[in-house]
Order: sequence, then structure tokens, then C-alpha cells
Amino acid sequence: MTTDEPIRAAGAVIVRGSGDDAEVAVIYRPRYDDWTFPKGKLEPGEHVVAAAVREVREETGLTVTLGRPLPTVFYRPGGRLKRVDYWVARVAADAGFTPGDEVGELRWVPIGEAERLLSYSWDTPLLPALADAPLDTTPLVLVRHASAGSRDEWEGDDDARPLDRHGLAQAGVLSAVLPAWRPGRLLSSPSVRCVQTLEPYARISGLEIGVDPLLSEEGQDPRKTPALVSSLSGPAAVCSHRKVLPGLIQALAGEDVRLRKGGFAVLHRADGRVVAVEQHAT
Repeated sequence: MTTDEPIRAAGAVIVRGSGDDAEVAVIYRPRYDDWTFPKGKLEPGEHVVAAAVREVREETGLTVTLGRPLPTVFYRPGGRLKRVDYWVARVAADAGFTPGDEVGELRWVPIGEAERLLSYSWDTPLLPALADAPLDTTPLVLVRHASAGSRDEWEGDDDARPLDRHGLAQAGVLSAVLPAWRPGRLLSSPSVRCVQTLEPYARISGLEIGVDPLLSEEGQDPRKTPALVSSLSGPAAVCSHRKVLPGLIQALAGEDVRLRKGGFAVLHRADGRVVAVEQHAT
């Protein structure tokens, strides 16, 4: 990393309740004598999504499920540019907050009152962004299979082409990231490389991977494939191919998204429509 690249950090604006009763979690840091949202720097090699969930858990004792992304925050502590990626989040589990040297207090504050408590001007734009779309969304994670070597160099049936070493590592990263959205349904193209991309998460979650030819390169259908994926009502992850995913995302979200191998897009749905799209590499 050069000094021109920003320090990377991640966190969440944790919300509880709804409507006029909605509150956000704000933390007090004795070292800085400030009030802010839970966040922290990425560890070496850590994915930004995994970092957001980890930092929230370490600072608050809360395990969260991420919702839609919020505006990225940039500021310069000590002259070095820092980038913080934030998400809306809901509490999935609470291990209890323990005050310490790093975080001395966790306070739930009505959204309309939080601005008066927050110490920094760069935090406050996150509050009106909460109203830009529904707070509660259902994630649909669309994954392009991880690296599987060269199609031209593979001598067997292309559907049997497995992940290479880099692809297996990408699948491992994905398994550390998907818990942020807790998909309860896994669906894949029948191709081995697609199934293998979801297998590490399937093992840790105890879920089975369903397969459907409509997600394959040969079996995709411009009407039936989007209908199949849109019928997944709960949080879900779907793995498919470069030749399938752009048209699928365009049909579902109206956006042109091109994913690299092992990359994924998260479509956040509410009231039958996609209200936010984010994309990531692994």
C-alpha cells in the first residue's frame, strides 16, 4: 500500500425498531472522547464486508446482519485519507456489551436525536441516508464462480472443470463474507466450478446447494432464469456464469453489472423491487 491509498475501515449503523420509534447505536470512545458509529480498520487480507461485521461485534457485543450500503465516508485523521464503508444493520444476536478502554459506552439514540450526540460532521450524513430506502431489505447475492483455470486447457467436459488453487481461496473468502447477509437458500448452476464456489459456505451453514440448469450457460433462458431467481423470497445466494449474470442482473435490477471471477453483487429487495445494488471482488 502506498501513502496515496486510503486507510480502509468498515462499520455499520445499527438500527432497532421502526418508524418514529427507530433508534441507532452510538458508541463512546474514551481514548478520543468522542461519540461515533462502530467501525474499525480492516485486518491484512480481510474483506471489507467481513471487517464490518467483526468490528461491530468486537466493539458492541452485537452480531449483526447487514442491509443495504450507506454512503462511504472519507476524512483525514492526521493527514492520511481514510475511507470507511458503512451498511445499515440489524441485530441478529447480542452477547452483551462490556465497557472497556476502547469503547466505554453503547447508547441507543432516536434517529432524530443522534446528530446532536455524534462528534464528527462526516458521520451525520449517514442519518438522512437511512430514509433513502426501506430499513429492512432482503438480500439476494449473485456470485460469479471463482477461478477455474483455462477453458481452452481443460480436456474434459467443461461442466466438470473444477476450481483451481486461486478459486478455492476465493471460495474461502466468500464463505467468510456471506454470513453478513445470512442466506438461507443456496442455488447454483450444475457446473462443478459453480457448486464448489458455494461449498465452503454450505459447510459452515449446514445448507444444501440446489442446482438448476436455468443457471447454466447452455440452459439459461432470458425469461425463465430471472423468474427462477426472483422467486427466491428469503435471503439467498446464487452462483452462475459470466454469460448469465449480466443479463440476469439487468432483468432484476435494471443495472449493468460485470463481475470478475469470484465476484458478487448483492441486490437488496423490498416490497417486490430492488432498492440498492452493491458489488464486490473476492
